[in-house]
Amino acid sequence: MRRLLSTSLALAAALLAGCIDLAPAYHRPPEPTPATFPTGPAYAAPVIGSQPVVGWQDFFSDPRLKAVIGQALASNRDLREAVANIAAARAQYTVQRAALFPTVNAQASGQYGQEPTSVLTENPRARGETTLQLYSLTANVSAWQLDLFGKIRNLTKAAQIQYFASRQARDAAQITVVSEVASDYLAVGADRALLKIAEDTLKSGTDSLTVTQHRFAIGVDNQLDVSQAETVVQQARFDVARLTTQVAQDRNALDLAVGSPVAADELPDNVVQRVVVLDRLPAAVDSTVLLQRPDVLQAEDQLRAANADIGAARANFFPDISLTGQGGLTSVALSALFRGASSAWSFAPTITQTIFDAGANRGNLNLAKAQRDLEVATYEKAIQTAFREVADALAQRGTIDEQLAAQQALTDASATALKISTARYNQGSDTYLNVLIAQRSLYAAQQTLVAAQLAKSTNLVTLYAALGGGLNAPTEAPAH
Repeated sequence: MRRLLSTSLALAAALLAGCIDLAPAYHRPPEPTPATFPTGPAYAAPVIGSQPVVGWQDFFSDPRLKAVIGQALASNRDLREAVANIAAARAQYTVQRAALFPTVNAQASGQYGQEPTSVLTENPRARGETTLQLYSLTANVSAWQLDLFGKIRNLTKAAQIQYFASRQARDAAQITVVSEVASDYLAVGADRALLKIAEDTLKSGTDSLTVTQHRFAIGVDNQLDVSQAETVVQQARFDVARLTTQVAQDRNALDLAVGSPVAADELPDNVVQRVVVLDRLPAAVDSTVLLQRPDVLQAEDQLRAANADIGAARANFFPDISLTGQGGLTSVALSALFRGASSAWSFAPTITQTIFDAGANRGNLNLAKAQRDLEVATYEKAIQTAFREVADALAQRGTIDEQLAAQQALTDASATALKISTARYNQGSDTYLNVLIAQRSLYAAQQTLVAAQLAKSTNLVTLYAALGGGLNAPTEAPAH
């Protein structure tokens, strides 16, 4: 048995030393995007010495938001699914890799029987029966395929690369979860701010309506002034009800992104003046940074796996060589199985060559090549999509500060106009129409200011995610 296994392994090693790899040489496709990101009036000027892209734990400065993101990384179901996919891909790789090695089985057996003595001795005069016993211990290798043309090695390589791709998919999922949680968190704060503005407007509008109704009762104002004052109250009343619903829905969205309910004391305040993310990110970055985005790396891994599949498909045109053998000990007495027993062995190599398959092998090869071409297109599209995401975010970043400053100035001017109009109206030197216009202008300006503040914060989150950051967390979520 030892001689059989030694001979088989030695023969296999000698043959495998001359194995042929039929997979085409892999070359990374050239980038289908410009070398640098766009420049122009919409884009920020390059920042020399700007802060590099950092992990999410350093990027987000609000301690409550960091706690919520940490909760999401432990509870989000998308991440759990990604971790399960990693485990499945790793198991598939392990199963495929096992085909490179022989499977050795051991078998022990005993056989008992009884035959007429006359039959065994070929003496028709013999009487009685003879009890037969046979014991054996064998080890065997069944149909182990020699991978002379790289079929199994390429299939194993493809399975391994798919495993790597699943890890990249998990990293991409983490970036998505972090950015979604941050965006939903900011949305809660923005809508709470809008709700506070609507409530303040409702209160001030109600006070103005009460004054106008009193002035109408004493004959100072007319019914038109009362009706105009009421329009502000009813509009604010509607917005309070609508935004109350919106805040509740925002919380539901945040809970879903996190994967578990977020405590009330972890939610943002009803103002978003403080930016809860870093202010500085690299503006003048080279587009090659996109090649390190997890989704781009995943697409490249899938391309490399498809390249290996071509080698496996090509190997189907060549003979399959497999080895089957066994060896062991045989004895008519169990006590003598390991003492003086006779050895037995067999060795049966098999060579199989397809003569006619109606074009199946050719079709499989064409399918593998088409799949490789598809993965090339997918890889290039992933880079182009990443390029646009970064370019769009940079374009917004280049003008958002100017927008925010202008909107803040407009809000301040609207507040001043309302103050002056109200004073002139109370003095009787102006109509209520100007007060109404000023109230509406201030209300709209405050709402737009909140939207601009939200846009600045979410732009930084978007740009950070588009550049492929956010990976200073454990590579696998904790088991549950």
